[in-house]
Amino acid sequence: MGKICLSEEIYKMIKFFLLMNKQGQIRLCRYYEPMEIQKRTLLESDVIKKCLSRTKDQCSFVEYKDFKLVYRQYAALFVVIGIDDAENGLAVYELIHNFIEVLDKYFSRVCELDIMFNLDKVHVILDEMILNGRITETNKSRILAPLLALDKMTGS
Repeated sequence: MGKICLSEEIYKMIKFFLLMNKQGQIRLCRYYEPMEIQKRTLLESDVIKKCLSRTKDQCSFVEYKDFKLVYRQYAALFVVIGIDDAENGLAVYELIHNFIEVLDKYFSRVCELDIMFNLDKVHVILDEMILNGRITETNKSRILAPLLALDKMTGS
């Protein structure tokens, strides 16, 4: 039997994950495909302008270049995920909510300062949920298990 070779690009559904405040400052970013720093900076400024200029009454799905932006606002924080056309936008919208719920569970009512001062822990949570541009875990207990084990070992 011959092997069917599929491009790796097909499997990368989530392009990037951004967390920013209302002032447009990026607090967390993760890219799931290589991109030059100059292009990242341009992308981030465009995404910030697009999402911050929208009202709460407008849709949380925005067409941008060759992909879609899915975003949600939580108090002063915006979570924005760039996805390709093959990804389910509603599933990503719920992933954003799940991510915030996990942060709330770990930090007991997460705020921007929690993210800034515990960026390594936030990255662990994000890495448990999304791997190589694909959603891998949504169960809150399983997402937090490695972080809680690490906290137990360090005595935090």
